[in-house]
Amino acid sequence: MEAELIKTFRFEAAHKLPNAPEGHKCRRPHGHGYRVDIHVTGEVDPHTGWIMDFDTIKSAVEPVLGAMDHRFLNDLPGLENCTAELIAKYIWDRVAASLRELSGVTVWEADTARCVYRGK
Repeated sequence: MEAELIKTFRFEAAHKLPNAPEGHKCRRPHGHGYRVDIHVTGEVDPHTGWIMDFDTIKSAVEPVLGAMDHRFLNDLPGLENCTAELIAKYIWDRVAASLRELSGVTVWEADTARCVYRGK
């Protein structure tokens, strides 16, 4: 049996989008209460009844998001133009080695705006 786990995390950060069109509101510094969903897909172990322990996901993700929390994201190497799409890939690139079952990273900038990145 295959299933997908999704564990949700939150962090607060500011950013600006320097490549947005001139005059666009997102070129100015602003902040978000980001929500990040980490998707893990795999076979359910018949003995444990799970793909993996949610704490395994937490251990892989919290150091990455901790380094982003309450930061100006543009200051992080690789996030100079930190769109939701590029933030999702940034997180993926730092978590994938620890979570081989990683199948998606969803970055929510707001309740109505999100990006799902599913790797290469």
